[in-house]
Amino acid sequence: MFNTNTLFRILVEARNRDAIETAKRQVSDVIQTRHDGELDVTVIAQDAMLATFDKLLATLTLSVAGIAAISLAVAGILVMNVMLVSVAQRRSEIGLLKALGASGATIRMTFLVEAALLSAAGALLGYLLGLAGAAVIRGLYPLFPAYPTDWAVLAGLGTALGTGLLFGLLPARNAARLDPVKALAKR
Repeated sequence: MFNTNTLFRILVEARNRDAIETAKRQVSDVIQTRHDGELDVTVIAQDAMLATFDKLLATLTLSVAGIAAISLAVAGILVMNVMLVSVAQRRSEIGLLKALGASGATIRMTFLVEAALLSAAGALLGYLLGLAGAAVIRGLYPLFPAYPTDWAVLAGLGTALGTGLLFGLLPARNAARLDPVKALAKR
């Protein structure tokens, strides 16, 4: 083909990743048999390249997980700050509720529900932005299947709610511990 009497390269495709070693061995055996028992070729497999890609993907996964953890911490701190401001602004309301007989558990649950609703609103907004981003990707690359899986949507919602509740515990506890007399007193 190229004005030579030798071959430079033969490409062989294995059925799957697990069959690579078997395919390498079979190719070596066939060539050795046809060359009178002499193995005068080098068989190179892509398993080294696949291992490199696996390491790269593992590193990217850890990087994305780190970014997600930082984002969750920032979101949680924002929820906590909003809830602390809410408790501070509603001190007299909390004092009145306690003076009328509301238990600490009721007040704590009220603020935890508020934190959950705040987190759910953020999760819904994030989901809608994700859907919009996926629609843009599908518009630019029609063959790319950019659809969120159900488990990922549920995991995102659960993570957002869990983060909101976790970071809403301190403000809710502070609200439940307020003394009604001090809460009703003018500052």
